[in-house]
Amino acid sequence: MFRDVHDGQVHTVSSNPGVEAEDVIEATIAPDPPLEVAYQVVAVERRWTVPIEESGEPPTTQERSIADDQPVGELTREPRAGVGELHVLTVPEGTTEEAVADVLEDREGTLARAARLGVNRVEVRSAPGVVSVRYLP
Repeated sequence: MFRDVHDGQVHTVSSNPGVEAEDVIEATIAPDPPLEVAYQVVAVERRWTVPIEESGEPPTTQERSIADDQPVGELTREPRAGVGELHVLTVPEGTTEEAVADVLEDREGTLARAARLGVNRVEVRSAPGVVSVRYLP
């Protein structure tokens, strides 16, 4: 099954063109005759994997500044110059490691956001009270 990351629609495919569980693809699909209850992959325009990794680096100055300007529990999304996006979350200082673990464990959601943005990797940085999720080209 494939899931459209833009609208969440799930498509049952009649055959797998060699796609692994966490691969991201841009593809053209069409209903598979005669019943048209499954789909076939007509063309794969792009295929890539998106590593989701925790970095040992702290959030950048920009990310810390964003966190300083928002209350605990808030999320700010900032476009990056070019391709990608930054997500800055403020969390209670004692729960930073738990928040990082939550982001890393939500592979499906993080991967779907990365696919929508067309990025090649996701990097999670943290400091007490701040978690930044960097969707990078």
